[in-house]
Amino acid sequence: MGDALHLQQDREAERDVLFDEYLSQRGALVNGTITRFEGSTATVNLGKVEGILPKSEQIPGESFRVGERVRAVVLEVRKAGARVRIVLSRVHPDLVRRLFEIEIPEINERVIEIRSLAREAGYRSKVAVSCIDQKIDAVGACVGVRGSHIKNIVDELGGERIDIVRWSDDLQVLVPNALQPAEVDEVILCQMLGRGIVLVREDQLSLAIGRRGQNVRLASKLCGWDIEIM
Repeated sequence: MGDALHLQQDREAERDVLFDEYLSQRGALVNGTITRFEGSTATVNLGKVEGILPKSEQIPGESFRVGERVRAVVLEVRKAGARVRIVLSRVHPDLVRRLFEIEIPEINERVIEIRSLAREAGYRSKVAVSCIDQKIDAVGACVGVRGSHIKNIVDELGGERIDIVRWSDDLQVLVPNALQPAEVDEVILCQMLGRGIVLVREDQLSLAIGRRGQNVRLASKLCGWDIEIM
């Protein structure tokens, strides 16, 4: 009996160590290998422990094979009996954030900062960046020479479109930046409602709204304001 009890206590202590380790990694990027599927849920070997990547946390349209390497962020960590249950995500905005930190040296070195990020996984992300050094073009640095930095991120995300825009504390500047590539004529802000009305030319309307309203939706999220296009 004593041995069994000790074994259980050892397992629980081991589980607690793993739990604490992965809890501190919530939102961090991890690499793993897909070992099996249960339905559409992939089980991922992370080394010391297994994680699961449910269908709801996979980028729409992506498919994996057993043995394939995968990168994801740690979404949640729970204790389940003597084990630790780790749920991974590839749709969370933090995945884009972490990939930027890895691929773009200036972000890694904190010269450029991600100020806001909005994502519709598998389709499009908008990332607003700023730089402490006025001489550095924050957007250009993130894109990289001939798009080299951004290409790696887009490839990792299965071709998801990424708009990098310049952050501004001034909404009159930020809103038009967020709506790129559409050109904006005027921004009318209603402070009390937290809403902005944006006037665009006829030929810019569908670009400003975007496919299925995506461009304006992501711009609204990025700015934290409800934007309406007219």
